[in-house]
Amino acid sequence: MKKEAYEVPLGPARAETTVLNSRFIASLDYVETIEEARNFIASIRNEFTDATHNVPAFIVGGGNSSTEFCSDDGEPSGTSGRPLLAVLHGSGLGNVAVVVTRYFGGTLLGTGGLVKAYSEAGRQVLERTKRAMLAELNTMRIELPYALFDVFKISLPLLKASIVNAEFAEKISLDVDVPSEEVDHFMAKLADLSSGGVKAQFLGSRTARLALPGNAPLSR
Repeated sequence: MKKEAYEVPLGPARAETTVLNSRFIASLDYVETIEEARNFIASIRNEFTDATHNVPAFIVGGGNSSTEFCSDDGEPSGTSGRPLLAVLHGSGLGNVAVVVTRYFGGTLLGTGGLVKAYSEAGRQVLERTKRAMLAELNTMRIELPYALFDVFKISLPLLKASIVNAEFAEKISLDVDVPSEEVDHFMAKLADLSSGGVKAQFLGSRTARLALPGNAPLSR
């Protein structure tokens, strides 16, 4: 069964905003497991040990299968963790953890003010985050005659495939990473280019983050 592909952070990000003298520092990173998410939250708490609150939220997994968590970390119930998690849902990301650190500035924000402040902190860090697609890649080995090499290379971007190893001898031996959802198209294209003369050997699969074109921001 093919694994579902979904968007994830390409790497860490941080954003800071001030609301009525309270500082809100939002830290975000890519995580693959609940343990990694908890370790990330712990690392932010250790970094900002003197903060008034460190409010966490995470989504591990993505698409139709995910585990999520949030906490108000001492803020009034429902004013911070849940709004932050809602912002993550709105981004469409999976495998993402966020902690919003607050340094109290002396002025109470009220329930609505807290919801707005934590939501805005989450949105700002998402705007600074680069995105990737988490996909299952299948590594295929093929042997091509030199006459087909250039036209084969031209077809790869359309299939989101990439050459990871090449050996040039009597023929060209290539290891090609192909997203699982593109394998059928890849095999059909290979058969078309070679009139059925080139076969592909499956070497294995792995999960990887593929940077999306232009490293576009995640905000929507």
